[in-house]
Amino acid sequence: MLEREKVILVGVETQSNQQYFTESMKELKNLTETAQGEVVYQLVQKRQMVSRQTIIGKGKLAELVQLVDAHEADLVVFNQPLTPRQSQIIHEAVNVRVLDRVQLILDIFAMRAQSKAGKLQVELAQLNYLLPRLVGQGTSLSRLGGGIGTRGPGETKLETDRRHIRNKLTTIRRELKELGASRERNRQKRQEANVFQIGLIGYTNAGKSTLLNMLTDAQTYSEDQLFATLDPLTKQWQMAEGFQVTVTDTVGFIQELPTQLIEAFQSTLEESRNMDLLLHVVDASSEDRHLQEKTVLSLLEELEMTNIPLMTVYNKMDQVDDQSFVPTLFPNIKISAQNPADRVVVEAGIRRKIMEMFEPYEKHLKVAEGHILNRLVTNTLLVSQEFDEEAEVYIAKGFASKNSRWLKGGEA
Repeated sequence: MLEREKVILVGVETQSNQQYFTESMKELKNLTETAQGEVVYQLVQKRQMVSRQTIIGKGKLAELVQLVDAHEADLVVFNQPLTPRQSQIIHEAVNVRVLDRVQLILDIFAMRAQSKAGKLQVELAQLNYLLPRLVGQGTSLSRLGGGIGTRGPGETKLETDRRHIRNKLTTIRRELKELGASRERNRQKRQEANVFQIGLIGYTNAGKSTLLNMLTDAQTYSEDQLFATLDPLTKQWQMAEGFQVTVTDTVGFIQELPTQLIEAFQSTLEESRNMDLLLHVVDASSEDRHLQEKTVLSLLEELEMTNIPLMTVYNKMDQVDDQSFVPTLFPNIKISAQNPADRVVVEAGIRRKIMEMFEPYEKHLKVAEGHILNRLVTNTLLVSQEFDEEAEVYIAKGFASKNSRWLKGGEA
């Protein structure tokens, strides 16, 4: 087993961030551990505003130099974003690698990416972020030697000239465009087939992948870790009535999600934009639940996805006192995705939401039209079917989407 790198975390509490500063530092620690680092010390300073040159004051920087020495730290991670100049000045003072929160998240993404598109998107984000930081950093980069913050493109590519990196960025963008076109064709096929699409969204580690596994037996990777899922995964799911839908698991959101990632992952986020229904999975047991809910909702706004119907799934209810738990978002359901029995709760919640979104229908079908009945079972939410012996017809009642051919009387 690899020896974990010793990491010192640094954060500055200012008037603008004091509301969520403690939670943010806690999250930085979790991110560092996810990146396989060991936090040996947390240096915190209260200031009116961050220092333009070194984020922290001169006295604190001198203290940081001593702490790095005393703890034999390999890495210093700042909670605030660092400019290329700040990064250089701090590195020269502490003489170990220096990263900020954005680089740490990018590093975890590089570690988690499995698909070709995922790897390319991470590389695009990393190169975009690191390009301005190459100026005057030749010597510090050549001393990287692996570890947190060096996964992905790697130091050899970063030491090449900027023209080479710009060419690389152009190539990545072209490849991503081709992959995006292929995904767009698949989305078009699903839309033409009138498949109802459900998207799972939520804060990282809220339990989206566990929920997907519960509903579809997807056997996707689901661990108690930040960003356990990076590549979107779409699975078919047949509801109890027979209605066939798709469920897509997406990358988790996080506070101050780096702009570089939002830009690089546009094609992945497109998957969520085309959903008919979003399930917002919330970790009910998290101390920072309200902040996490707020983060997801504001990111949905930023991504122009507030027009999509939304239902909140309060997950991990087995870890909270149900009597004292007060939900803040509606409509909602309360479950534990680890408990297979709660599958019926999820299904009932989705069914209610679909019935609100769809139009009711009633169809009378002759005996010879039994094949149409089979189509109604898989393509609409069929709630009842009975055979009228006197009239010799099947009476089917259910709900279908407003633009469905079944409401217009046509056959698929």
